Amino acid sequence: MIKLIVGLGNPGSQYDKTRHNAGFLFLDHLAGSHGVGWSGNGQFQGDVASYSSVAGKLLLLKPMTFMNKSGSSVGKMLRYHKLKPEELLVVHDELELPEGVVKLKRDGGHAGHNGLRDIISHIDSRDFYRLRVGIGRPETPGANIANYVLSRPSLAVLNLFEVAFGKIESRLDLVLAGNLAEFNALVIDGKN
Repeated sequence: MIKLIVGLGNPGSQYDKTRHNAGFLFLDHLAGSHGVGWSGNGQFQGDVASYSSVAGKLLLLKPMTFMNKSGSSVGKMLRYHKLKPEELLVVHDELELPEGVVKLKRDGGHAGHNGLRDIISHIDSRDFYRLRVGIGRPETPGANIANYVLSRPSLAVLNLFEVAFGKIESRLDLVLAGNLAEFNALVIDGKN
C-alpha cells in the first residue's frame, strides 16, 4: 500500500507549470481537491502535506532541492516515517508517453530521468511505484530536450493534464493499492 506520494519538479516561479513540473502539478491538484495546504519543511527539504485517504494517512512531498537532487529529500522522508521503498509513489514527467497520457509502473531503471536516478541512488532501491505523466516529445526533430521539458505547454495541454489528474484521483484507490494491471487497463489521458 502506498503511503507517500512524491511529485517531482523544480522550485521557483520560472519553472511553474513547465512540463518538467508535472509531478508538482499533480500534487497541487490532489492537495487542492482535499483542501490541504503545503508547509515548507527544512528537515525534509521540501513542501509537505497530508490527508486521510481510503488507505489511511497519505503523505505528500514536493522536494525543493531541484529535480536532479530529489533523492535527498525523498530519502529523509522515507527514513523518518519508517517507510519501505514499495510504499513510495513518485509522480514524474515522461517523454515517451503522449501529452496527458498517464501510466503506472513499479520497479525499473531511471530511463535517463535525473530525478529518478537521484532517488534510486539515495534510497538504494528501484522497487517503488512511478506514475508517469506523458509530456510527449518536441515536434521538431533534433530539438533541445532540456529546453522542451523546461518550457511551459499551451493552455490546452495544461487542461489535458488537469483532466487526466481528475481521472487519476477518481481511481486513486487502484494507485494506492499498486494495482498496475487494473489501473493501466483504464485509459487515463486528458481526452474527454
